[in-house]
Amino acid sequence: MSTKSETIGLIAGGGQFPLLVAKGAAAQGHRVVAVFFKGHSNLEVSALADDSVELMLGQLSRLISFFKKNGVNKVVMAGTINKPKALDVRPDLRAAKLLFKLATKGDDVLLRAITREFESEGMQVVGPHVYAPQLLTPAGLLTKRRPSDVEKTDLATGWRIAHELGRLDIGQCVVLREGIITAVEAIEGTDAAIRRGCELGGKGCCIVKVFKPGQEDRVDMPSIGLKTVQGMHELGATCLGVEAGKSLFFDLDKAVEFADRNGICIVGLTEDWFL
Repeated sequence: MSTKSETIGLIAGGGQFPLLVAKGAAAQGHRVVAVFFKGHSNLEVSALADDSVELMLGQLSRLISFFKKNGVNKVVMAGTINKPKALDVRPDLRAAKLLFKLATKGDDVLLRAITREFESEGMQVVGPHVYAPQLLTPAGLLTKRRPSDVEKTDLATGWRIAHELGRLDIGQCVVLREGIITAVEAIEGTDAAIRRGCELGGKGCCIVKVFKPGQEDRVDMPSIGLKTVQGMHELGATCLGVEAGKSLFFDLDKAVEFADRNGICIVGLTEDWFL
């Protein structure tokens, strides 16, 4: 944690995440300036920011100019972007040149390229967990109920397959039941993938979400939260495994309390957990 006061450039998506990051950065004594994207961002962050601007997705030149004008030292990306809507982005010249150089347009490839653009302008990109460390998923069994033998096997299978899925830069989450994969996450996001997988697999599905191998953890950490666990209960899913220390868990205490009331097992997964 830095003790020096700095100017943090926050690229704010949707949800509570950018709010928590802004609060954490301010609590550490930093100045926060925020960029919002029309139709994607949580505008409540503006009340916590020293300065802010709303842009369209793809306006990379204006974004960098705004940060440079405000003397930004470090850049943080936090919050969700609606990926299907993002397909309609109209990039400015700088963004278009960046996209043209990329062989593929997967999340990790794109975010690494954007990170290099900021760093080429002398702005360091840092992980949002630096300002909200309480969100990191703890390791081990998080609920009262332990996974059954079938669920343990599904967690191990899901762990292996989800990492392979991530290595291909496709998604971070898989849904399975008794060894059969019923859904893999792609552009639709985790909650939609879980719904599809549970509708296909029926009651008793297991959900596994992991950090992509080689993923840029400063800009794209996997996340889960209370809403996901509530959705699992609604759909009859019984077990959730999330990679510990490399993923974010929002409203963890509430999620665990809800899971305990409804017989759902949650595990913070590590390689050692399977030994």
